[in-house]
Amino acid sequence: MSYSNKGFIYFVCSVSAMGGLLFGYDWVVIGGAKPFYEQYFDIAGNPLMQGVAMTTALMGCLAGAMLAGAAADKYGRKSLLTFSAVLFTLSAIATGLFNNFILFNVARFVGGVGIGVASMLAPMYIAEVSPSEIRGRMVSLNQMTIVLGILAAQIVNMLLAKDTSVAESQHWNVEWGWRWMFWAETLPAALFLLMSFFIPESPVYLKLKAGIDKSAESKAGLRELFQCKYSRVLALGLIIAVFQQWCGTNVIFNYAQEIFVGAGFDVDGMFINIVITGVANVVFTFVALYTIEKWGRRTLMLIGAGGLGLIYFILGTCYFVQMTGVMMVVLVVAAISVYAMTLGPVTWTLLAEIFPNRVRGVAMAVCTFALWVGCCTLTFSFPSMNMILGSSGTFWIYSGICICSFIFLFRNCPETKGKSLEQLEKELVS
Repeated sequence: MSYSNKGFIYFVCSVSAMGGLLFGYDWVVIGGAKPFYEQYFDIAGNPLMQGVAMTTALMGCLAGAMLAGAAADKYGRKSLLTFSAVLFTLSAIATGLFNNFILFNVARFVGGVGIGVASMLAPMYIAEVSPSEIRGRMVSLNQMTIVLGILAAQIVNMLLAKDTSVAESQHWNVEWGWRWMFWAETLPAALFLLMSFFIPESPVYLKLKAGIDKSAESKAGLRELFQCKYSRVLALGLIIAVFQQWCGTNVIFNYAQEIFVGAGFDVDGMFINIVITGVANVVFTFVALYTIEKWGRRTLMLIGAGGLGLIYFILGTCYFVQMTGVMMVVLVVAAISVYAMTLGPVTWTLLAEIFPNRVRGVAMAVCTFALWVGCCTLTFSFPSMNMILGSSGTFWIYSGICICSFIFLFRNCPETKGKSLEQLEKELVS
């Protein structure tokens, strides 16, 4: 069951995807604020506290993803989207307001809960309201808003960061610049909150609550999800979710300073290069919108895993021979581009498609939780890996992960394009 008016579907999906916009902004804004709030809180020389500041929101993501599964089945998809909008709004205001490092991290955690809820719920909601012939494109719309949010954060960071070579400007950056980077999220968060009241409940959820879907008359929980008949599809979802993070691309957004400074650029050059990667991210996500229904999910996942494996091997080699300059930017942009048209959007599409209606809520929660565990461990481990192995060794490891994942996907990833959710359930669940 899905809504038949495509104009209305586009409206509903666009509102839901605003959660992705805030997800992208909130997730990446900290990368630009990092050089300044670290000085303000006096943690610039403390790797442990730096890691804490970068991962607090990710810990919130873990909590939000797990809470969203049961809550979405109990209270509905729409109310949870509204709840995530409230959390985004509160976090945006509070993160820039607090002068205490502990309270700063509490505010980041609250925003992380919002990310966890939105990242799990938005693609599932969109998949449930969209016809099968445009479902992939509609779920990819969520990824498009994520990358637009990322680009918005990168541009805001660049515009707000004053000339770092001028002492007075640098003082403003440390005292106020990083605060306004977070406060800028308040406007879209409030708009999302307002618009969330104008979208309907998911038809799949309404069927479940009305008892129309006889296969899902009672609420499914974790115990049922881990039954043998779901083992294949659950393992597939978990591996795809973790791989989307451990392919390594997201460290480019969160640790852009280290990556570009290591490639020979100063802080001002870093901000410009970050925006370049953001533009590439948006452009190639548009490519994904047009290829996901033509090339299919499986093909794009294989292109992503294989392409990143090759690019990271070359990038690691360039770091090893101490290459600097434009060539390094080209390789980083190439990695972002490949990810943007493949693993970024397709992962969320597959996760929203492969699970039966009965367990989709809890399964999406488990897989999203696994995804954020992957993101959290990736983000926290990068500084130590980079210090011990160097940039070359770190990217060689990411290359190896991508190649191993290519082999797994080649053997196990199904093609889901053009198939109804009910048809996929029959094919994937024994």
